[in-house]
Amino acid sequence: MKFENLLGHHGTAVAKRLGWKQGDEEENWSKKAIDSLMKKLQKHNKESMLMLEEVLKTEGRTPSECVTIPRSLDGRLQISHRKALPHVIYCRVYRWPDLQSHHELKAIETCRFCFESGQREICINPYHYNRVEAGVLPPVLVPRYSERPPLPVPYPSSENWATVIYYELNNRVGQQIPVASHEVIIDGFTDPAVSSNKISLGLFSNVNRNSTIENTRRHIGKGVKLTYAENQGTVFAECLSESAVFVQSRNCNYIHEFNPSTVCKITSGCSMKIFDAKVFHTLLSNAAQRSFDASYELTNMSLIRMSFVKGWGSEYQRQDVTSTPCWIEIHLHQPLMWLDAVLSKMGPAPNPISSMS
Repeated sequence: MKFENLLGHHGTAVAKRLGWKQGDEEENWSKKAIDSLMKKLQKHNKESMLMLEEVLKTEGRTPSECVTIPRSLDGRLQISHRKALPHVIYCRVYRWPDLQSHHELKAIETCRFCFESGQREICINPYHYNRVEAGVLPPVLVPRYSERPPLPVPYPSSENWATVIYYELNNRVGQQIPVASHEVIIDGFTDPAVSSNKISLGLFSNVNRNSTIENTRRHIGKGVKLTYAENQGTVFAECLSESAVFVQSRNCNYIHEFNPSTVCKITSGCSMKIFDAKVFHTLLSNAAQRSFDASYELTNMSLIRMSFVKGWGSEYQRQDVTSTPCWIEIHLHQPLMWLDAVLSKMGPAPNPISSMS
């Protein structure tokens, strides 16, 4: 069965997961992985192929049987010159694009042919495995398709919806910048004109700036455009620079079922939704019913970190955003106000942290 035919049966589930790729991997890797699987199932287990189609349609909401392929000599499967464990490959393709290793997977109790069982057949049913924390840094993900913001509503706003703070390595540079305009461009130029919809990082001075930072600043160029759709409570980022920008948004990662620490790479000309207030509001409502700590933990979801030109993560020399030459932190006001209102009603934390803790 060809990939195009496969999409005809359960295109929504497949296309959703193929909207992302890991790092700079080739565009066709996931398609080749699916083609390889279809050939194996047609040859060895046609009934499982129908089972897989049904599983993907229902997204695992109903109990399903194992979908198996023969185990190779070393247990791995090669797709386009890359070898990996079969259940990791197809859990990555169909469920978690940021999945990095088998240490992040645990088979459900009813899976009879899970990889750990050591049998001749391996279950690759993506809904026969659960995601577990493995203490590894997830890879950088790159959206293949742009998520465009809705048409801007032509009315001014005097309310600041965000604050932008600029950093070079682990040093804050300049003052906090309030943002009121629903569209704001953050570039690397030195335009001295005061504008409510532009932040030029080239104007910021730093006596401790090194040559790496200087070189990075020269490549920021047109930078990034942030669009705030107030009526929907969404924030979009569009890369205007020839160099990519790298975004870490826990809200975005939650929407796509990624690891909370995942970094997304937005290439030139691409746009991505980096925050959705409706999602945050739902999570906050649920957390408020559980505990003070669960609610307070959502503070991290109101902060978005974005680096210019240089990325960070498992596939980069820099493991933390504070190691990148030029980056910004975006503080979103609305979710912080919601959070503050909820925490105020809940009273002080049950186990406050102090110097005596």
